[in-house]
This record gives sequence, structure tokens and C-alpha cells, in this order.
Amino acid sequence: MIDLRSDTVTKPSLAMREAMHHAEVGDDVFGDDPTVNQLQRYAADLVGKEAAIFVPSGTMGNLAAILAHAGRGQELLLGDESHIYHYEAGGASALGGLVFHPIPTNAQGELDLAALNAAVRPAYDAHAAQAGLVCLENSHNRCGGTVLSLEYLAQVQQWASSQNLPVHMDGARVFNAAVALGVPASTITKHVDSVQFCLSKGLGAPIGSIVAGSGEFIKKVHRWRKMLGGGMRQVGVVAAAGMIALNEGRERLIDDHVNAKMLAEALSQLPQIELDLASVQTNIIVFGLRDSTFSPEQLVERLRQAGVLIVPFKGRLRAVTHVDVNREQCTEASSIIAEVLQSA
Repeated sequence: MIDLRSDTVTKPSLAMREAMHHAEVGDDVFGDDPTVNQLQRYAADLVGKEAAIFVPSGTMGNLAAILAHAGRGQELLLGDESHIYHYEAGGASALGGLVFHPIPTNAQGELDLAALNAAVRPAYDAHAAQAGLVCLENSHNRCGGTVLSLEYLAQVQQWASSQNLPVHMDGARVFNAAVALGVPASTITKHVDSVQFCLSKGLGAPIGSIVAGSGEFIKKVHRWRKMLGGGMRQVGVVAAAGMIALNEGRERLIDDHVNAKMLAEALSQLPQIELDLASVQTNIIVFGLRDSTFSPEQLVERLRQAGVLIVPFKGRLRAVTHVDVNREQCTEASSIIAEVLQSA
């Protein structure tokens, strides 16, 4: 199978398995795991923050960060296409008592500044929930892996500061964004108060995410992580794979981007497929079908039978390149997709 469902399907490399086997460990709840401590220091440095904490998943990382920033009854200003809004089970509301205030998301993944400004209720209005936090996503999954510009991030930072609002970035794929922009990740994350990023997506680790921010903020996240069930013991076993992911995985993300562009260009040549090449900025390809011969779900099943795995996505289809799919396999996948569509 050529598995293009997500960059979460990758298997740990031999180097990761070896590092996990030999990892020096301790009790992380006591702060005694040296491998976790090393990973947290390194991760914080990479994104230019004072401190960081290792968490089991991106969903827990985002939730712990949100709860550390904002309190019950406050509004969470976030995009109506954001991962937090669509795919994280409403945790901020269910567990934190926060109110989702979705803002329209443009094709680039941006939230219009005028719309953000209009969403902030007057402090004197006793009827309205008060804004507590702004969340951005970079790169943006549901927009097809698009990347927020540095200019836009600076504008949001300036506006949020004028409103005395913190900004959290769901940066699950922030290193993809950094590669696309040709800058260090810290150039992106300097515009936000906190960031969550995944080790288990394009970076290839089997598990884990990082939340980074100020030292005082991470102390709050640490407490929320414990309350959410994320306090772990000898977790250096998997943190060791995270170190390999950060050391070796960041630079090779460009290969995924090149492969995605190549695959997207091949698909765009097929008369049955509708695809905006300008939206393919990182490792995610979202495309539609021009005719009704197949529904997205039917095409997914036919491709599975032919040896290619993709997923239905917002009434369209999504393919994601990653470390376990090479250039030749992407070429093969495009040929298989063409053959299946032509066989209808």
C-alpha cells in the first residue's frame, strides 16, 4: 500500500528504535527523566521560548495550553476551519467551560483582523462573554497545508497586544511552515505567546507533542497536563524518538513538499480532477472531482483496492506526503489514480 492518508501513519526509523532502546529514563512526574528534560530544553530553544513540556498528543497540548491561558466563561477566538474547532472533541468547552467563537477562515488560513476585532465584546457589556484567547493554526490542515505569512502574524500579534489578549498557535506542522517560508521556526513563533507542535506528524516520531511558552505559562500547562491524565513516568523511552525527530526530521521536510508538489502537478493534469496548485504549499494536497462518476468515498475505496490510501476531506479528497512515501511511490500513486479514474 502507498499510504497517503496522513503524515501520522509513519513508522519510527531504525535510529529512533535504537535511541528508544538505549534511552536513559527516570520518573518524569518528579522531573527526573533526563531524556525528557533534554528534549524539552532543545524544543524550547528551537521555537525561541523560555520553556517547553512534552505531552502525549497535539490535542492534549492544545487543550492544556488553552486552559492555561483562559478561564471559564471566556471566549476562544479561533478559525471556523481550525483543527481545534473541528477535531478536538470540544474539549475547551467540555472541560474548561470556554465558549468557542469561530471566525471565518480565508483560503490561506487567515482570520481577518477586522473580524477578530469585531468579535471582542465591550468590557462593560454584562450580557456578553469576554474574549480570553486567540488561536491560529500554521500550517493549516483544512486549508490544504497553507502557511501564514510573517507579515500577517506580526499584524495579529500587534492587534492582540492592543487588546491584551494572548495568542496560541496550533503549530502541529509548524516546521513544515518554517521550511515553506525558508526561515527558522522561531521566526514564526516569536509572534505568539505559546505554540504546540507535533513530533508524530511529518517529523516521524511514533508519539508525542510539545507545548512551549514562558516559564510561568509552562508551569500552568504542567498542572493541566496532570489533570488531563498526561503525567507520564519513564517516558524518556519515547522522548528519545522525539529527539531524533527534531534533529533529523526537520531538514528532510522539504522532500515531502517537493513530492507533494510533484504529485499535485500530475493530478492537476487529469481532466476528472479539480486542484488549485497555489494551495499546495507544504505536504498536503486537497483536490475535488469534476464529474459525478465517483463520489469521494467511492474513489477512496477503489483506490484502496488498487493499492493507494487517501481520505475523503470536506466533500473532496486529501493526500499527504511523508517520510515513508518516496518520490517513486508518489509517481506510482499518480499513475494509479489516473488509471482508476479512466476506468470508470
